[in-house]
Amino acid sequence: MNRKNFLRIAGAGVAGGVLMPDALIASFNKGQAKLALQLYTVRDEIKNDFEGTLKRIADIGFKYVETAFWPKDISMQQAAAALKSKGLIVSSCHVALPADDQGQLFIETAKVFGSKNLIWHGWPEDKRYSTLDGTRELIKAYNRAAAFATTNGLHFGLHNHWWEYRNVVGGKPVFEWLLTETDPTIFFEIDTYWVKVAGFTPADVVKRFGKRARFLHIKDGPAVWNEKLTKDEPDPMTAVGKGTQDIPAIVNAAAYAEFLVVEMDRVSGDVFAAIKDSYNYLHEKFGLL
Repeated sequence: MNRKNFLRIAGAGVAGGVLMPDALIASFNKGQAKLALQLYTVRDEIKNDFEGTLKRIADIGFKYVETAFWPKDISMQQAAAALKSKGLIVSSCHVALPADDQGQLFIETAKVFGSKNLIWHGWPEDKRYSTLDGTRELIKAYNRAAAFATTNGLHFGLHNHWWEYRNVVGGKPVFEWLLTETDPTIFFEIDTYWVKVAGFTPADVVKRFGKRARFLHIKDGPAVWNEKLTKDEPDPMTAVGKGTQDIPAIVNAAAYAEFLVVEMDRVSGDVFAAIKDSYNYLHEKFGLL
């Protein structure tokens, strides 16, 4: 199932840049950044075996998950109860922007899942990102969302895809405008895979965002641009540590990250095996939990 169909079904450091040795990376991050799994990774499995899928995630070792959208026959309340029964804690929720008619849903999502971190998932590409005026129009919408969140005791963040890095407006990539002109209360969930697809070095971008890079999406695979992406047909991704990403450099750069969120949009083979391999790699190499 691709992202478009999924959404339809859902109804909706180091000075000078020198890398630390692996042991120091583990020591630096242990006790700070935590691991989570983005449940979009197992969207098909949730649809086919809701309770069993959540149990398998917990059995692998994940304590935290990031929610996306649920099949239309599963309410938020049902999902939250199932997560709790498996001992899974919600780190953050991907949500729609809190427009006037969605504000209460924005608040209810945080309440039901017990997480104050609400992240605009950013899909699909908004064509306003193709101009500076359009980008600034979106920035105003994000700032309004941030004000709404703050008023209600919540935290609002932005998740990127590739276009925020490929699109250049006003002489700069869109992401530079987002970083410098959004309200400073807005945090960023940097999807390191899409950053690399767009031709940037993920570790450098994470450092550039500094304290505002509170969440990272950690995913691995070929991470190269191709036109199929515009049709939501990404290349199959690999377990973390088995693709082209420089994961040690990314972890090293994540000095301010609260959560490293594993995600695979598409895999070839057994998705649970890829999830387990990703967890084991991040836990054993960097001491992350």
